Amino acid sequence: MERCGWCLINEREIKYHDEEWGVPVHDDRKQFEYLMMEVMQCGLSWDIVLKKREIFRGCFHNFDYDTIAGYGEEDIERILNTEGMIRSRRKIEAVISNARLFQKIREEFGSFSEYLWGYSDGKMILYNGHEKGGVPAANGLSDWIAKDLKKRGFKYLGSVTVYAHMQASGLVNDHWEGCHCYEKLITQYPTVHMERDQEK
Repeated sequence: MERCGWCLINEREIKYHDEEWGVPVHDDRKQFEYLMMEVMQCGLSWDIVLKKREIFRGCFHNFDYDTIAGYGEEDIERILNTEGMIRSRRKIEAVISNARLFQKIREEFGSFSEYLWGYSDGKMILYNGHEKGGVPAANGLSDWIAKDLKKRGFKYLGSVTVYAHMQASGLVNDHWEGCHCYEKLITQYPTVHMERDQEK
């Protein structure tokens, strides 16, 4: 079975690739989990983040943004003292702050998913050439979304991080065309073909 080369590190990465990466996400709790995993990943490998995923879920009430929005200093200390946790106060505080801002987007748009998928009219984007392996770290759309999120006060969500989230949540299908997931996704979900967009 053919797969994207980046996931061939270990079974944990393969499982994430096969079951989650690029599958369209319309559930806000899952959106928040993916976004905050990207926050925690900053400066680290994605494999470390996947390895610690259950620790994150335990620390952050399974990424329940409404509960996290009410966290205070005691919760920050609890998380910092959790065995195996990434001990970055700034990242933990960013997750809490982002949860409160996430709530505001939900109030404005009905859901965070409606906000995010509004950028592609609800369709999975297929950028020309990406299926051949020419995948960027960021592009014009991720710049646009990151700029809006920054204006709203979100932290640790620059253009590169936002593009990674677009890939993970299925807004963009960046599987290699020979990967078994590529065809499966484009036959199951509405897609739109687009030209490359200010790629970096």
